[in-house]
Amino acid sequence: MEKEQYISGQEPRGTAVPLEDRLALKDQEITKLSSQNQELRLREQELLQRKLELEFQVEQFKRMLFGSKRERFVPMQHPSQLTLDFELETPKIEAEIEKEQVTYQRSKAKKQHPGREALPSHLPVVEVVIEPKEDVSDMTCIGREVTDELEYTPAKLYIKRYIRPKYMSKPDQNHAQKQTIAELDRPMSRCIAGPGLLSHIVTDKYVYHLPIYRQLQRFIQEGVHIKSSTMDSWLAQVAEHIRPLFSVHRSYVLNANYLQADESPIKVLDRDKPGATHQGYMWVYRSPMQDAVFFDYNKGRGFDAPKKYLTEFRGYLQTDGYTVYDKIGQSPDIVHLNCWAHARRYFEKALSNDKERASHILGLIQQIYAVEREAREAELKPEQVHQLRLDKSLPVLNTIGKYIGENRSAVLPKSPIGEAFEYCANRWDRLLNYLKDGNLEIDSNQIENTIRPLALGRKNYLFAGSHDAAQNIAMYYSFFATCKKHGINPQKWLAHIIRNIGDTKTSQLKSLLPQFIDKSLVG
Repeated sequence: MEKEQYISGQEPRGTAVPLEDRLALKDQEITKLSSQNQELRLREQELLQRKLELEFQVEQFKRMLFGSKRERFVPMQHPSQLTLDFELETPKIEAEIEKEQVTYQRSKAKKQHPGREALPSHLPVVEVVIEPKEDVSDMTCIGREVTDELEYTPAKLYIKRYIRPKYMSKPDQNHAQKQTIAELDRPMSRCIAGPGLLSHIVTDKYVYHLPIYRQLQRFIQEGVHIKSSTMDSWLAQVAEHIRPLFSVHRSYVLNANYLQADESPIKVLDRDKPGATHQGYMWVYRSPMQDAVFFDYNKGRGFDAPKKYLTEFRGYLQTDGYTVYDKIGQSPDIVHLNCWAHARRYFEKALSNDKERASHILGLIQQIYAVEREAREAELKPEQVHQLRLDKSLPVLNTIGKYIGENRSAVLPKSPIGEAFEYCANRWDRLLNYLKDGNLEIDSNQIENTIRPLALGRKNYLFAGSHDAAQNIAMYYSFFATCKKHGINPQKWLAHIIRNIGDTKTSQLKSLLPQFIDKSLVG
């Protein structure tokens, strides 16, 4: 009874406590404190990890607001050297300044101004002859001073009036007469605007990101008042007029055996969400072999969007690390490539977290990009690029993989450097797949550059007016991005398409696509 009372904390006064019971109680207290201590240590690690994550997020937000968006990495001479000597070596600095001054003084006399760049020879020339104010009637002209000035005349609206004379034949023996008038051949008979104006409006909005209301203000300055609903109608008519060509374009892009894919959000007004916008997505596919781009609008970012085009795809598919692509890449008919630019981005962000490890990997990544630059500058053929990568890039990639394997367990998994290691380790085979063919690219930067105009457009016109309007935006971005890839003036191309698509056979529509068109027709 005494033992039970002691253990329960009710020790009677004057009673001696057995040594075994006291030791057992102490053991219980030690075990309890040890458990609490372990819990506190785990909590401390969690809080420390959370602190590092928040500090990293703050650094990224600061960079987004105030810093450079470039991902250029300048390696240190010694990656392990993480501190700088702030003690100024005055004699050495003065010697360097003196040397710099001498170098500058010597080279200053040799440096020559390259002169102005020649103006384009294809531009029309308007000559303005300026005679001296003095009397030169009894002088002899011994030459001319010619000065070129690049000038600009603002575009002007004008009315193109079609006049069709009507003719009446003479009465025949039955007193019947025949009336003759030329056929009115306009590509879009129900639209009062001509192909030149329509292509100007469309390219101003989707190439130069000028919203409709700003274009209307510019027309008002010219004394022409156009309703916004009228201009919206024109855009819809143009989209409907050239839509058959979009289907052909989609087929040629998606039937390639090498595609790059990415997606980007776009806000869309939705009747089902009054006062709010719907978050839609542009899924973008690029065929590097054709240098052609296809935008596809979808209401969501789930698997159904790429599934309708990529489930039957055969060949190389290059993407970022989004899990939807991983699911598609499991097909035995697809060789899935990941992007080294995305992998590099993780290490670039980890510089503030673990400069030594991140700098080491970034320096190695620079080496494999140097191989790509070497191949590009030498204009090597695909089979030569393939061999060059095996000779020079593969050993560097093996070094990267070995370093990640050795250091992966030495860092916190949720830290920026830990996430960089995990990103590469989980996708290592896909990061190496670009070595399989010299036609493949090391990254998908080109498709990201293609999406950039969409981001600029979002900042200007803010949202699409409807889901149908978003489909039209996808079509225009597809054509204009491909025009840019091939150095074609998008306005001239669109005007040519509006004029000629109606007279082109379905089997010949391919010849109107930017990647296949005769450039002399839109030059």
